[in-house]
Amino acid sequence: MEKSNIHAGHRQRLKDLAKENGLDGMSSYQVLELLLYYAVPQKDTNVLAHRLIDTFGSLSAVLDAEYESLLTVNGVGAHTASLLTLMPALFRRYGQDLAGEKCVISNFTQAKEYVKHLFIGKTYEEFYLICLNNQLRVNKSSMLNSGSLNEVTIYPRVAVEMALRHKAKFILLAHNHPGGRAQPSSEDVKVTHAIRNVLEPMGIIVLDHLIYSGEDCFSFVEKGLLPRRAV
Repeated sequence: MEKSNIHAGHRQRLKDLAKENGLDGMSSYQVLELLLYYAVPQKDTNVLAHRLIDTFGSLSAVLDAEYESLLTVNGVGAHTASLLTLMPALFRRYGQDLAGEKCVISNFTQAKEYVKHLFIGKTYEEFYLICLNNQLRVNKSSMLNSGSLNEVTIYPRVAVEMALRHKAKFILLAHNHPGGRAQPSSEDVKVTHAIRNVLEPMGIIVLDHLIYSGEDCFSFVEKGLLPRRAV
């Protein structure tokens, strides 16, 4: 009972610290310990938080870890693994909801801000086609395909079908390189121009293609691989 009271007091102090100062003043271990309270209601989670970060290397790596990998850590059960693996998806959902499905993307900064939320916590390459109307308002953000850690296959026909289905006037392409640099491969360039060559004769303009790797973003327009369009 005394040990339980000690844990209860420690938990409350950490909750109070987060409430008063936010997470900015807390270490990664403390942030993870606080999160684990909601999966492990009774036991001390300080040791488990250290064990997880020491195993995977960082707080972000813990949250990006696969469910099965988390279960190999001593003290991690199904509830804990489920909570941790849901967090990146929650962050993506939060960002997308904040941006709004019907948001306007009229410049490079807005495009980067919208697109980055699509790839939070993603460990596999995914390719998105973002459809905008003639006021540059997002009609639909659709994942065209997903692949391995290093590659994803895209067929221009699928991009055309999506663009027509969602009545796009403008298109923003985006994909991630979770295992490498934010630089296009020769295949990335080839696919981009194949999609553009099919869509633009139909009056659908490809505004840009953004590649994300971590916090780095590559723009085809900024690097001269696509023309800058006045819209």
